[in-house]
Amino acid sequence: MRIIPTTEMAGDIQKSLGEYYATVIDSVGDGVIVVGRDGVITLCNPAAEEITGFSRRQCLGTVFEKLFSQETTLVEMVAKIISTGITISDHENVLVRSTGKVKPVAVTCYPLVLDSGENIGAILTLKDITYIRELEAAVRQADRLSTLGTLAAGLAHEVKNPLGGIKGAAQLLERELSEGNDLREYTRVMIRETERIDHIMRELLELASPRGLTHTHVNLHKVLGDILLLQQQAVAGRDVSFVKHFDPSIPAIMADEAMLTRLFLNLIRNAIDAMAETGQLTVVTRVLSDYRMTQNERHSRMVAVEVADDGPGIPPEDLENIWTPFFSTKSSGTGLGLAICHKIVAEHRGMIKVDSEYGHGTKFTVLLPLVQ
Repeated sequence: MRIIPTTEMAGDIQKSLGEYYATVIDSVGDGVIVVGRDGVITLCNPAAEEITGFSRRQCLGTVFEKLFSQETTLVEMVAKIISTGITISDHENVLVRSTGKVKPVAVTCYPLVLDSGENIGAILTLKDITYIRELEAAVRQADRLSTLGTLAAGLAHEVKNPLGGIKGAAQLLERELSEGNDLREYTRVMIRETERIDHIMRELLELASPRGLTHTHVNLHKVLGDILLLQQQAVAGRDVSFVKHFDPSIPAIMADEAMLTRLFLNLIRNAIDAMAETGQLTVVTRVLSDYRMTQNERHSRMVAVEVADDGPGIPPEDLENIWTPFFSTKSSGTGLGLAICHKIVAEHRGMIKVDSEYGHGTKFTVLLPLVQ
């Protein structure tokens, strides 16, 4: 039996195809924006809404150049595509600022061509590459720490032996001096300072030496809860409050409990030290179900632990140096704490990043693989 499609049936088929293609475009992970030859936006998928910060309602029927007036690079690319019909790509230099936060994107712009060869507009594809930039920064930092760590290991071994001799000589000299002798105070200073240097040397060796992690099932919330309980005693007499928002769905993860305890203890202590007599420390845990640590790695689930304070924040000129060994804004700090934190996170195949607005507080975010 042969069915001859009627005009109405053909229209239904065409409508179904249109809905099908619209669903396909909406399901694409990259942002897609279609601009007509007159410069008016005719299509904007959900990914493009998220990347640009503009809703579909704002986009459709609006002149591209007017809506994206801040993004001069995108405007120039679209105009060139419409006029020349060539394809242009830029995966390095394009930034989107429409969301209020600078976001790096990889952009490719194609001509929209009919079967007849007529160019009737441009198709703009946008890919958020923030995670790639974060990963590149983490790799550069890891390489820098590795080089410094190798140097530090050699230095630490060379210093520890003569340091032990100096401390021993100071202790012998102290015993020879009578209790009321003023010189005993100098020997105490010598002993105290050699112990401080020894502490720095041990931290340097820890930063430089590879550790074999002891993986067990770790309850993150128990680790964080115990640290917060102990640190509440440290802020006794100060008007500092602790707020925690833990995601109860997070299971135990495979990690080294001792190393994670040191990591979060360091971050929480830093947050407390950053605040004056009053302030609020906030610890949040949540699951990121669609995160990629590398460009070619499949999407995986990650646990995010955020440690935030409402202290004075970190000056912009100091932000890029905070992971560098011996860089410290505290008079009594060694400048090795955050470098060790970075190493612990890297050894767990995770990532640590910082967001700080000078005058409005700081937030450290630790991402760890949700491996059960």
